[in-house]
Amino acid sequence: MLKTLARFAPRSPWIYRLNAGSCNGCDVEMATTALIPRYDVERLGCKYCGSPRHADIVLISGPLTLRVRDKVLRVFDEIPNPKVTVGVGVCPVSGGVFRDSYTVDQPQESYIALDVIVPGCPPRPQAIIEGVAKALEVWKERLEVA
Repeated sequence: MLKTLARFAPRSPWIYRLNAGSCNGCDVEMATTALIPRYDVERLGCKYCGSPRHADIVLISGPLTLRVRDKVLRVFDEIPNPKVTVGVGVCPVSGGVFRDSYTVDQPQESYIALDVIVPGCPPRPQAIIEGVAKALEVWKERLEVA
């Protein structure tokens, strides 16, 4: 069904940002890719959306903190399949500077599998764009399989 739909009605993927308890450094850089024409992610055919139910690609920033863990997992489950998860910064992978904090639930991979990782603290906008481009490739492959 999805193969037929994708062939007759191709569409642009929607991106949703999810903060899992970060310091907001990565979120500022993700906003840069959305708002500044020099780093415009829309040139890749992507659009940011305000609802997780419309998303195809989710950008996760920050370590998974105990305070927001249940809320983040609930929102993540609302994103329909096939979805591609991009970890932005070092925090989703290792906890970053918050690694040994009593408020961080590590490893995040035990809750949310990351398909693409964008390293940096915070990563540069060019790296985020490159990560979104890799996520697009994964998303297109998943659409073909579904």
